[in-house]
Amino acid sequence: MGMLQEFKKFALRGNVVDMAVGIIIGGAFGTIVKSLVDDVIMPPLGLLTNDVNVKGLAFVLRKQHDVVVNGVTTTAPAVVINYGAFLNNVLAFLIVAWAVFMLVKAMNVAETRLRLGTEPADDAPPPPEDILLLREIRDELKKA
Repeated sequence: MGMLQEFKKFALRGNVVDMAVGIIIGGAFGTIVKSLVDDVIMPPLGLLTNDVNVKGLAFVLRKQHDVVVNGVTTTAPAVVINYGAFLNNVLAFLIVAWAVFMLVKAMNVAETRLRLGTEPADDAPPPPEDILLLREIRDELKKA
């Protein structure tokens, strides 16, 4: 089998296509959740905290300063720990995780409701003896 044929077989396999669709939908879902965080959740949160910009919080280890090397003055950048940006990203992650959890939960509920008619109820009477016997025969034939 040529390399082109092997690649075609790989690329058109169901799992690869499903994964590609999932990645594309995930990217779109990420932009929706980012907009939810930045445009819907953060403004009221900023209002509650008297417009404290959490993203701008930082701890300066060393300020920007001039350094002379071989008679040439250059500016050394400041060394800063941006813990506000980290907190903002953690909050965004928690919101994304919550949104994904709610999406999966809704899908599970929908799947359960769609399968409702295919499974017998918990309080349903047991099947007749002849049906049980036929099931045993079927299972034995599958083993053979």
